[in-house]
Amino acid sequence: MNDKQTVLVTGAAGFIGAKTAEMLLDAGYKVVGIDNMNDYYDVRLKEYRLAQLQGREGFSFEKLDIENLPAMEALFARHSFAAVLNLAARAGVRYSMENPFVYMTTNAMGTLNLLECMRRHGVKKFVLASTSSLYAGQEMPFVETMPVNEPISPYAASKKAAEAMAYTYHYLYGIDVTVVRYFTVFGPAGRPDMSILRFIKWIDEGTPIDLFGDGSQSRDFTYVDDIARGTIAAMKPLGYEVINLGGGNEPVTIRTMIETFENLLGKKAVIDQKPANNSDMKDTSADIKKANGLLGWSPQIHPMEGFRRSVEWHVSNRTWIKNIRL
Repeated sequence: MNDKQTVLVTGAAGFIGAKTAEMLLDAGYKVVGIDNMNDYYDVRLKEYRLAQLQGREGFSFEKLDIENLPAMEALFARHSFAAVLNLAARAGVRYSMENPFVYMTTNAMGTLNLLECMRRHGVKKFVLASTSSLYAGQEMPFVETMPVNEPISPYAASKKAAEAMAYTYHYLYGIDVTVVRYFTVFGPAGRPDMSILRFIKWIDEGTPIDLFGDGSQSRDFTYVDDIARGTIAAMKPLGYEVINLGGGNEPVTIRTMIETFENLLGKKAVIDQKPANNSDMKDTSADIKKANGLLGWSPQIHPMEGFRRSVEWHVSNRTWIKNIRL
């Protein structure tokens, strides 16, 4: 692919979608961003991210839902897309247990809608955001060849369904598909349902932290800029590939993350320990050799540097962040 082409980014007001759209614009692409701006979490964060993009040359935004097939059909009729980056999703393991239906309609049916529109309009490149949650129960580090047939949450199951449908459209219609499995993405203006923004905010304000489990569980934290770079790199023609995008570092425990925030903020956390949730994975660690070999990608930002940038952003924006609903 080359610059000046138009790329569709779904979930463009989302955490990863907004950063990916920003980097595409920096690289000279035109970006059509769509998002349904749902209120799963505080919409003010989505509006903040969108405000960083609006007004930039080459960017246009439409409030649309990928679940709405007629709306998607009309969108594809208006534009000639070189690629579709499907970053729109219902995320969050725990909430998927409360409302599994919306996860299937967005993550699975929404993906099907996009693939069908691509088939009808001759769009040949599809990048699908997927998740490390699929690797639950496997030995670490997680490798793309591992069987992921036993998802332990509706969220993971809905992503597995999306991956399977993407393969079907590759096989039947020749759509070039790259599935990127993300590992614990974090950074400034992150999702408030994830521990990073929550813990920084709670420590800063002196609010007790809800800690599920003893804090020994670990994550392969991956900074959002690295994830966006990898997602864009995945636009190259590969046929059908599943690729891990993870930190590739020694996983960081939740306790270590909390201690790092305490040191950066100069404040002590008040911890309200709760039982571990059986839908949460104990540990995650990505094998990223495939990403390096196929995409020339490896993460550039170490988790500790990413934690520092996240705290710095929070401190700079705490005036309005204090009112964000968690």
